[in-house]
Amino acid sequence: MHFTHQDTQRLAETMLEWYDRHHRTLPWRSEPGETPDPYHVWLSEIMLQQTTVQTVGPYFAAFLNRWPTVIDLANAELDDVLHAWQGLGYYARARNLHKCAKVVASEYDGVFPDTEEGLLKLPGIGPYTACAVAAIAFNRHASPVDGNIERVISRLFALETPLPDVKPEIKEKSAALTPSDRPGDYAQALMDLGATVCTPRNPACGICPWQADCEGRKSGIAPDLPKKRKKEPKPTRVGYAFWIRREDDGRILVRRRPEKGLLGGLYEVPGSDWRAIEAPDDVMLSEAPVSAEWSELDGTVGHTFTHFHLNVSVLATTLPVEEADKLDGSWTTIDGLSDFALPTVMKKIVRHALKYGPA
Repeated sequence: MHFTHQDTQRLAETMLEWYDRHHRTLPWRSEPGETPDPYHVWLSEIMLQQTTVQTVGPYFAAFLNRWPTVIDLANAELDDVLHAWQGLGYYARARNLHKCAKVVASEYDGVFPDTEEGLLKLPGIGPYTACAVAAIAFNRHASPVDGNIERVISRLFALETPLPDVKPEIKEKSAALTPSDRPGDYAQALMDLGATVCTPRNPACGICPWQADCEGRKSGIAPDLPKKRKKEPKPTRVGYAFWIRREDDGRILVRRRPEKGLLGGLYEVPGSDWRAIEAPDDVMLSEAPVSAEWSELDGTVGHTFTHFHLNVSVLATTLPVEEADKLDGSWTTIDGLSDFALPTVMKKIVRHALKYGPA
């Protein structure tokens, strides 16, 4: 299906008219026609990667309250940023957020570059985010494609190639439709349409501003688009967590994970590497931070990451002070654990140890 230049103009005008009447009010968004704050746009785009609008709202407000400008964020301690990020997951985003703020503050005098090319030079900003910030914050003629826009465009053109193979075609068709007038509002209009009307299940085609032009609706396949390749089942990995109490005061050992890798820079209950399910127990036990008499607690802790499921067995011990003080890490009270940036899987391990561990 091919749209003429007049068609694309008409579709864009229709979409912008719909947006002016029906746009979502979001904490980081300016009203149609108003100039957005690039810091707000960038912060929200980083937070919204792989996270829902509903989840991000309170975090966005908390970050702005604590760090009102990019310079304030640049001057923050990384630990404070990671702690404030707890619950949003994918913690590399938080580390890059802080790194990016530092670069903008020190190399750009606190002013974000206003082009895709300039934004791409910043830490943690990939092609999508550069495109979205350029369009929304600076009204550049850019065409970001998120999951909502993928769905709208694949249905409008009835694209039946499955994801991710269809992505280049979606990007090309989306760019061809993007108007030079108000491209930022137009991008947000498509995002809102996908979130509220052209939804994954039961799309409300009857109230869609593009219903007359939508090939997916006309052919009755809109709800099945975009098609997805069958996912491979996630593997399961296993590991040990070592719950170590200090004898005199009952404090618990936590330590910081290496900066690189999964959950980098966050705090953990010490643990073994996470291995394939058939990994021998003695290999994982050999990775304990200390040789001790361990008691294995009932049950396991389950957690699912993007690429694998994890089952952790928790081993507990209590150490005399002289042995405990030889270990690297921080000794904290149970209440004091909340002062550390613990990812969700570690919070689960703590809850499990408190429930099943020795009193």
